[in-house]
Amino acid sequence: MTLNERIVEDMKAAMKSGEALKLSTLRTLRAQLIELSKRPTEGPITPEDETGVLWSAIKKRKEAIEMFEKGGRAELAAKEREELSIITTYLPQLMTREEIVEKIREIIARTGSSTPKDFGKVMGIAAKELKGKAEGSLIQELVKHTLGG
Repeated sequence: MTLNERIVEDMKAAMKSGEALKLSTLRTLRAQLIELSKRPTEGPITPEDETGVLWSAIKKRKEAIEMFEKGGRAELAAKEREELSIITTYLPQLMTREEIVEKIREIIARTGSSTPKDFGKVMGIAAKELKGKAEGSLIQELVKHTLGG
C-alpha cells in the first residue's frame, strides 16, 4: 500500500470517527502528495519523494511550534504538536543514533576525511545516503561531532 493509499484509508476512518484534526492534517498531506505527482519529473513518484513530503511537513510544524511558543500561544503550539504526532506515524522506521554514527564513520573512511574541514564533503554524501532514514539536523550534528567539529 502506497503512502497516498494509506492516507486515504486513514482519512475515511477519521471521517467516520469524527477526528477533525486528524482529518484536516491528512487532507493537507494528501494535497501535498497530489501536488508532487503533478510536477514534471523524470519518472513515477518514489517512496523517497513521499518521505520528503512528510519531512517537509514535519519541519513546518516544528518551526510553527517554536514560533507559537515564543509568542506565548500555547494552545496553537499544542495543536501543531498534535499534527506533528499524526504526521510522524507515516514516516518509515528511522535509523537509531548509533546506526547513523556507524554510517557516518563508514563514509569518513571511504572518503579519507579526518578534519572538520572535510565537513562539506562528508555531509553531502551522508545527506544523500541517509535521506528519509534520519532527520537532517541530526545527521549534521553527528557529522560535526564525528569529525571533531
